[in-house]
Amino acid sequence: MMKPQKVLVLGATGAMARYMIPYLAERGCQVDGIALDACESKFPNVKYVQGNAKDPALRKEYLARNYDAIVDYLTYVSGEIPFVLPEFLDHTGQYVYLSTGRVYDNLEKPVRETSPRLIDTSKDPFLLNSDDYCIYKARGENLLFSMPRKNWTIVRPATTYSYLRYQLVTLEAADTVGRAFAGKKVVVPEQARNKPATLSWGGDAGRMIGALLFCGCALGEVYNINSAEHHTWQEIADYYKDICGLDALWVDKEDYLRILSPNPYNRAKRWQLEYARLFDREVDNSKVLAATGMKQSDMMPLYEGLKREISRTPKDYPWPNNQRMDDFLAGTLR
Repeated sequence: MMKPQKVLVLGATGAMARYMIPYLAERGCQVDGIALDACESKFPNVKYVQGNAKDPALRKEYLARNYDAIVDYLTYVSGEIPFVLPEFLDHTGQYVYLSTGRVYDNLEKPVRETSPRLIDTSKDPFLLNSDDYCIYKARGENLLFSMPRKNWTIVRPATTYSYLRYQLVTLEAADTVGRAFAGKKVVVPEQARNKPATLSWGGDAGRMIGALLFCGCALGEVYNINSAEHHTWQEIADYYKDICGLDALWVDKEDYLRILSPNPYNRAKRWQLEYARLFDREVDNSKVLAATGMKQSDMMPLYEGLKREISRTPKDYPWPNNQRMDDFLAGTLR
């Protein structure tokens, strides 16, 4: 009888991992998951460990167990990449690196795995010299591309919604569903209203990533992880309106950014908006479907997925309040 394949999952309770781990358990894998928060296992072949997976001592302890595959949902800034990624590659048969669809520039539609990346094409010197999310994720990719041993798989998820993760343009759950539940309006940038966006359910993304494990064709390859369904941000706002009563006020992007990032020298929110959410994000997923045997018809429709996840959200969840958005709506933002 063959021994079950052993998988280590770092960031085991996140938006995609929470769905991927049950999928792997049902396939008979022996899964160890490390996460900052506690989690009870519903499967005899899954064990969760509460801890900081970035801690070198904990990492050394677990890598000594020689997992057949490691799925890494953590983020590593540029200074961490050359130390951490080679260590993973040396201690497993397949290392899955979580990159992001934000690495892509806006030069091709639909976006394919071969589409140009911002790190290679941007003319913005501030972005290129930063440690923005789209840049350090691409730097991690570049290191893996350079490694002689191709026992890695790079996955680039599109914007992914899940339990307590509900996005609208650059806003996250506290400023979307949280404000809707509180009966408050939400401010969104007018320039994004008619831009196409791809939002994918965490269950679909998790299953895609899980299905790439132990797939020989996936080694040394890059995959978009997403549904092919896309909608404008206006259409997505309308979905939120119908599902949870979210009332969106469309304003100029400079007013929007003034709410979210009062420090003009902190460009992170501006880059997320201008180099991602204002891009045309129609994303091709044919490569991952071919590798996994999945079909677009298997994907969760966006409206149904949002309704499913939002219905699970406690009405009394303690969301942090965005006072600057309140002040803007009241006409008192300074």
